[in-house]
Amino acid sequence: MEFFNAYPWVLPLAIFLGRITDVTLGTFRTIVVFRGYRGLAACIGFVEVVIWTLASAQVLANLDRWYLVIAYAGGFGAGNYVGIWLESKLAMGSEMVRAISFKGTSQLAQTLRANGFRPIELAGNAGAGQPCEVVLVVTKRRRMRRLISLIEQADPDAVYSLSDIKHIHEGPSDLLLKKPTINSGWRVLGKRK
Repeated sequence: MEFFNAYPWVLPLAIFLGRITDVTLGTFRTIVVFRGYRGLAACIGFVEVVIWTLASAQVLANLDRWYLVIAYAGGFGAGNYVGIWLESKLAMGSEMVRAISFKGTSQLAQTLRANGFRPIELAGNAGAGQPCEVVLVVTKRRRMRRLISLIEQADPDAVYSLSDIKHIHEGPSDLLLKKPTINSGWRVLGKRK
């Protein structure tokens, strides 16, 4: 405690940084629990609670120092922001995009295929005989910005929605989507050699 008395700014800073760290971990842990990473969530939870216990103990032992409470609360607020930011940068998991193009052509699906995505294309009817193209795409979250950009470029009037996917079964691991050859269309090939 003599160290903290000699340097009174160190304890509030340590509490503030500790709370940023433990709340960031808590936010991230909640997200990985949702995505089904149980082992990772357990490890994160362990570290989170150790840091929380140490920071809370310092505040509760020194309730006469109001600035420690402010540092504790400030770290909590900042930790939420940092946790959400960190998760968005790591972009774990997959999402499904459902897009509807009212052009009635296969342009949207073709554009996505030409750029390395694997859309499922369905013919639809928007009513009054107006054809539409319904496209479903499952992809990693880190590729979402590119996918949305391509949808908006191919059809600025397209309607789309995004959904998080908790679990995904990608089918046989030996299937490979191959680019079309002349008059072949898209083909799914068998086992890789």
